[in-house]
Amino acid sequence: MAEEEIPRNYSSLPFFIVFGALILGLYYYWDSPTLLALGLVGLILFIILALAFLLISYDGEKRSMLYGWKSITTRLPAVSKPDGHVHFRTKLFWTTTVLLLYFMLTNIFIYGISTANSIDLFASYRAILAGAQGTIMQLGIGPIVTGSIIMQLFTGAKIINLDLTDDEDKGIYQGSQKIIVLLMIFVEAIPQVYGYLNPSSTFVAALGGISPANAQLLADVIIISQIAFGSYLVFLMDEVVSKWGIGSGISLFIAAGVSQAIVTGTINWLPATPSQPLSTSNPPAGTIFKTYYLLTHLNAGQLAGGGLEQILLHYPNPISALLGTAAIFFFVAWTESTRIELPLSHAEARGARGRYPLRLMYASNIPVILMSALLANVTMFTLLLWSNPTLMHFPGIGHQWWIGSYPASQAAAQSLGVSTSTPLTGGAYYVSVVNGLESWLLPIFNPQLYGNFLTGHSVGQGLIHVAVYFGLMVGGSILFAKFWIQTTNMGPEAVARQIEASGMQIPGFRRDPRVLRRVLERYIPVITIISGATVGALAAGADLIGTVGQTSGTGVLLTVGIIINLYETMGREQLMEMNPLLRRFLGGE
Repeated sequence: MAEEEIPRNYSSLPFFIVFGALILGLYYYWDSPTLLALGLVGLILFIILALAFLLISYDGEKRSMLYGWKSITTRLPAVSKPDGHVHFRTKLFWTTTVLLLYFMLTNIFIYGISTANSIDLFASYRAILAGAQGTIMQLGIGPIVTGSIIMQLFTGAKIINLDLTDDEDKGIYQGSQKIIVLLMIFVEAIPQVYGYLNPSSTFVAALGGISPANAQLLADVIIISQIAFGSYLVFLMDEVVSKWGIGSGISLFIAAGVSQAIVTGTINWLPATPSQPLSTSNPPAGTIFKTYYLLTHLNAGQLAGGGLEQILLHYPNPISALLGTAAIFFFVAWTESTRIELPLSHAEARGARGRYPLRLMYASNIPVILMSALLANVTMFTLLLWSNPTLMHFPGIGHQWWIGSYPASQAAAQSLGVSTSTPLTGGAYYVSVVNGLESWLLPIFNPQLYGNFLTGHSVGQGLIHVAVYFGLMVGGSILFAKFWIQTTNMGPEAVARQIEASGMQIPGFRRDPRVLRRVLERYIPVITIISGATVGALAAGADLIGTVGQTSGTGVLLTVGIIINLYETMGREQLMEMNPLLRRFLGGE
C-alpha cells in the first residue's frame, strides 16, 4: 500500500506543529544551546512527532492505528525470507558466520571514548544482554528485547488490537516492532554517552575549527552513531539467523557470551586485579588456577584461618560458584527433557502414528530474557536519575534515595566491594540481582565477619531483597510466558490448526480444529504458567547460589536451555533433510 493510499485525518497536524515549536522554544530558553545542538534536538523531536502523527492520523477501516506506520515498515531494511526450504548445510553456514561476526564485533572498541571515566550501566546484566563494555556491541540485544517487551505488553493489554494469526496483521506487528527497536537503540545509546561513556579530551581536541561546545557535542554524536550502528548490526544478524540459520540470533548471542564468560571464569590464570602482581590476596581469577595457587602458597594455619573460605566461598569465582553452575546445568537439562506427549494418528494413513510433545519449558527461555532485560532497564534509568547531570535535577524523582542511590565514586564502590552501577538503597536495590551466597546467606550465619557484603543493610533487609527479587522473577516470567505464547502462535488454537493441517488427529476425537483446540486448552494454558514459573524460579535460584565468570544464574540457565534447544533444532533439521514429507508437520515449509 503506497503512502497516498493510506487514509488519514490531518486535523491533528496543527497541534503537533505547535507542540513541537513549544518544546523547542522551552529548550532554547532553558539551556541556551548552540545552533548545532538546537538542530540535533529539533531533528530528534521531528522524528518522534512524525511517528506519533502517523499513528494518530490513521483513519482507515483496519482495527489498529499501527497501520499508520505501514508506509515506513514496508521500506525498512530487512533480511529477505528464503523462497523455499533452506538446506541444513546452508543454515549451519549462516549460523556459524554470524557467530564469528558477533565475536569480532565484541572486540571492535568505540573510537574516541575515555576508558578511565567509563561506567557500565548494564554491568550486572552484561552476559544476559550479550554485549561488551566499551565496544560497538555496548547495548547488545538490549534494544531488541526491550522493543519486544513493549510490543508484547501492548498486545497483551489489548492496546494494540491485532490478530496475529492474520498474515497482514502479523506483518504490521513485526514491522512496528522494528520501529520500536530503532527508537530504543537511541533511547538506550544516548544516556550511555552523557556522563558514562565520555569522549576523551584528545578526541574532542582533534575536532578543531569549531567551538569547544560544538566539538564536545559532535564527539558525543560520533560515539552514539557507533553504538547505534553496532546495535543495528545485531538486529540484522538476528534476522539472518532467524530466517537463514538455526534457532534464534538473540539466543545464539547470549549462549556465546555466557559460554565465553564461564570458560574464562573457570580457567583464567591472570590475577583478579590485573594491575597488581599475583599474591594470596590477589590470586588468579579462574576457579581452577585460584584453587591450585592458594593450596600451594598457603600453609596449614593460613588455610584453617580463612584460606579455605577464600577458596570455597569468596570472590572471584569460588568453588561454590563452579559447583552451583554445574548443578544448574544438570538440573536445567533434566527439566528441559520433562514433557507431556499427546498421541496422534494420521486421518488417512492407517498405522501412521506420532506424538505431539508439550514440554514443561513450553515458553522456552524467552520470558526470563524479557524479565531480565526489564530489570536491566530499571537499573539504567534509576542510575541516570541518581547521577546524570541533567536528570538528577528532575523535579520529584531526580536524585532520590527511595528510587535508588549508587556509589558516589569508583573508590567508594571499591570500598564496598561492588561496581559503580550497583544500587545501594531504594527500589532499585530491592529489584537488583542477588549475587551469590556471600551477598545474603553468609551474613546470616556470621553478621560480624560478612556483614559488609550487605552494603550497609541489615540482615532483614537483605532477606527482603532476596524475596522481592525472587518474586519478581517468577511473577514476571509467568506474565511474559503468557504474552509470548499469544504472540508466537503457540496457543491452543494455532497448535490445533497446525496439527489439522498436517493431516493428524488425536485418536478418539473428531478431526476438527475446534475439538483439538478444546483438548489442547486443558494443557497449554496450565503448562504456560508452570513453564514461566519454573524458568523464573530456576533463574532466580541460580542467582542466589552464584555462578562462575559473573554470568549470573539467569545467564547460565539461558545458555543451558539454548544449547539444548539448538541441539534439538539441528536434529529436526537433519530429520527434515532425510524425510521431506515431515517438513509440513515440523514447520519447515
